[in-house]
Amino acid sequence: MDDLTDDLQSMSFNSTTTATAEINRSTSSGSETTTWTASSLSCSTSARTATTNNRRYTPTGDPYWDGIRRIRSESVNGKLSLSDLKFIQRLGSGDIGNVYLVELKEVSDDNNNNTNGCCYYAAKLMDKKELVSRNKEGRAKMEMEILEMLDHPFLPTLYSYLESTERSCLLTEFCPGGDLHVLRQRQPFKRFDELAVRFYASEITVAMEYVHMMGIVYRDLKPENVLVRADGHIMLTDFDLSLKCDNSTSTPQIVISQTPLANLPPSTDPPNKFTSSSCILPHCIGPAVSCFRPRLRRKKKQTNRGGPEFVSEPVDVRSMSFVGTHEYLAPEIVSGEGHGSAVDWWTLGIFMYELLYGYTPFKGTDNDSTMANIVARALEFPKEPSVSAPVKDLITQLLVKDPARRLGSTMGATAVKHHPFFQGVNWALLRCTSPPHVPPPFVIREIEESDDSCPDTPVDYY
Repeated sequence: MDDLTDDLQSMSFNSTTTATAEINRSTSSGSETTTWTASSLSCSTSARTATTNNRRYTPTGDPYWDGIRRIRSESVNGKLSLSDLKFIQRLGSGDIGNVYLVELKEVSDDNNNNTNGCCYYAAKLMDKKELVSRNKEGRAKMEMEILEMLDHPFLPTLYSYLESTERSCLLTEFCPGGDLHVLRQRQPFKRFDELAVRFYASEITVAMEYVHMMGIVYRDLKPENVLVRADGHIMLTDFDLSLKCDNSTSTPQIVISQTPLANLPPSTDPPNKFTSSSCILPHCIGPAVSCFRPRLRRKKKQTNRGGPEFVSEPVDVRSMSFVGTHEYLAPEIVSGEGHGSAVDWWTLGIFMYELLYGYTPFKGTDNDSTMANIVARALEFPKEPSVSAPVKDLITQLLVKDPARRLGSTMGATAVKHHPFFQGVNWALLRCTSPPHVPPPFVIREIEESDDSCPDTPVDYY
């Protein structure tokens, strides 16, 4: 870290006085401390096309891409380098690298006006020697390859992959809203209400469906890895523990469901307040008065076969790795039986439980007792807060210890999305759904120690 600090000081590192908070959560690779630094910025959601120095296509009209394109045009070799970045402050530290808030060094136009605006990026900086010494270079390479593949509104954009003789860097988008772990701690009683959980779980489900469709098992879902953009929507991040499957095991399929998923019993929940009135629904585009005589409709005979369903699960993949966060480990990982994409649906159940109740369901006094509880202890729901039957049923089906019987293990996100808890969610128009929390416009500022809005946990930003 001392060598890294010296290098960053020589690369135009501007320190900013901020408050910090220690967040500890043990991972399967050992006790790991993540230090998040409080800061606040304003940035817009960027275009969804990834690129590297070797891939020249970049969308036009986006200030984030335009700044990178301008620097490349003025570079001798046409590439972006670490020396083109201005390091503002460290945002966090992970297992294989540190994340910094950066911006591009001033690039002036013909009128000598700064064209950077307020385009901030998150730079994950990794030491090559340290990666080799800890046998982590494979994880770093895997994360870069996965980020290059992603093109989804709830997943990160990789703007560039930078290398020097000693460092490698992933330049991605910055989310000024922090992560859901800290946002939960700032809620009353440090937990979200049921409608907010529905919103975040629905966007996570769609992101997970896309990831599985790309042949990737995520394996590290937790609130710390779910970031909040400036518009309140989420971004799933940190893919260094993910498993990338080969094409033979990850081909999406169209299957005929034996049970009509669309005929599930209706939810007893109140109407979803996050359904935006600006979304065009099918009943909005029909005529108010019919010009034709109404025709009597016969009731269709119920059959035991559903319609065709899209399944994106890489169902044949198996891994024996012991990876993840202890409180989120699936039973098949703890027992060493080997695991597949079903572990992601287990973690979704733990994720929803933690957002609702403020803690995970199998947490013990230490890591060993936690893992013993995961394998042997039955799932229990506390009496407070009172939640609806559909959300309890969904969490129960996601936390089935046998992965073959777990919801989502065979039909994937299709089965999860058809659960009554998500009734009323317009999956095709999630981006026009109003988020439960939209971060206020931020600028880089010093966090005052007298801020009592969350005395135990200052605002943490990725």
